[in-house]
Amino acid sequence: MSQQLINHNADLMKLQDSGYEIEVCGGYLVAHHIPYVNAKREVAYGKLVCPLTQNAGKTLRPSDHVMYFAGGQPCNTDGQIIKGIYHSEQPQVFTDTIAVDRSFSNKPPDGYADYYEKVHTYASILSAQAKALDKAATPLTFRRTQTGESESVFCYPDTNSVRAHIVEINKKLAGQKVAIIGLGGTGSYILDLIAKTPVAEIHLFDADVFLQHNAFRAPGAPSLDELAEVHFKVDYFKRQYETMHRNIIAHSVRITSENISELAEFDFTFISIDSNSSRAVISAFLLGQGKPFIDVGMGVEIVGDSLIGTTRMTVGTAAKSDHLKSRVALIDAEDDLYASNIQIADLNMLNATMAVIKWKKMFGFYQDLMMEHNATYTINTSQYDTSDFNP
Repeated sequence: MSQQLINHNADLMKLQDSGYEIEVCGGYLVAHHIPYVNAKREVAYGKLVCPLTQNAGKTLRPSDHVMYFAGGQPCNTDGQIIKGIYHSEQPQVFTDTIAVDRSFSNKPPDGYADYYEKVHTYASILSAQAKALDKAATPLTFRRTQTGESESVFCYPDTNSVRAHIVEINKKLAGQKVAIIGLGGTGSYILDLIAKTPVAEIHLFDADVFLQHNAFRAPGAPSLDELAEVHFKVDYFKRQYETMHRNIIAHSVRITSENISELAEFDFTFISIDSNSSRAVISAFLLGQGKPFIDVGMGVEIVGDSLIGTTRMTVGTAAKSDHLKSRVALIDAEDDLYASNIQIADLNMLNATMAVIKWKKMFGFYQDLMMEHNATYTINTSQYDTSDFNP
């Protein structure tokens, strides 16, 4: 992927053809073997690093002028710091293979036109001092760096995480096999959010087809022609999201006692269904297997000429499940508010967001000080309540 990206961008090719030892790793551009003078007036070598702004495999103009550096503090030949580019001395870990020690700032009046100009400018500033001490010091090695990167679960780089420098935090979610049971309004929004994370696999379970009314409570905007094709929900959403995430697996079935054993292979399960008896069977099985899950639901009804209601997110784990009977309806009832089938896209999206944020907390992506296992949002009072804490 690194060399392919370089081959398709003139500025990166120019860097490589000029002799710079570059690679694209985890969404960052790295230039190796950059000579500089350290405080002891010795020639040393470091790496220049910057986020690579790109879109659809093409590099864009650098988003800023800051350059990061892995190495000691660069100095002039007299051992004094090069003050003209000094910015900060804050060590940062960007990925498991990229850690930097400091950053530089050298801003041209109009910014940098491309990545060749940005890397070449900083490399020239540093290497000029090194060459004054050792004429053989050069950043131009003409070597090709071999990357050991494995294929990403994404079809294109997650440049958003790179820009925010949260690649390592994002990796806390990597490797999981996640199941989403129910691809209605809330379940489809859960998929929308999970598809943007580096989980290993996303398995979709639903036996229903995607119809016109579903389009008004799900992410995206299907055309009339797409609706006319009448796909299973899982197939429709797989097609929508596999252009971003490689490993989305569709199962056009309902979970029953005959196939429930399939859930044992998943690291985490989201339950988003309208059958209370089914959620009782599923949650009991997952607890028996020691598998964590989040169950979601909402109840909305008409009062006068307005809607009122509540969205709910409930966590079940091997460590805590005593709250489930009082928080989650596990018996089908004729007066169940969910059975009214009033679903609104914004509430579906909110319900999904509540669940996914909690999932991310459970795996350390977000800090979790409350450790709540149940949360509800009530529409007419704008009240967000948490309960069933597990310190």
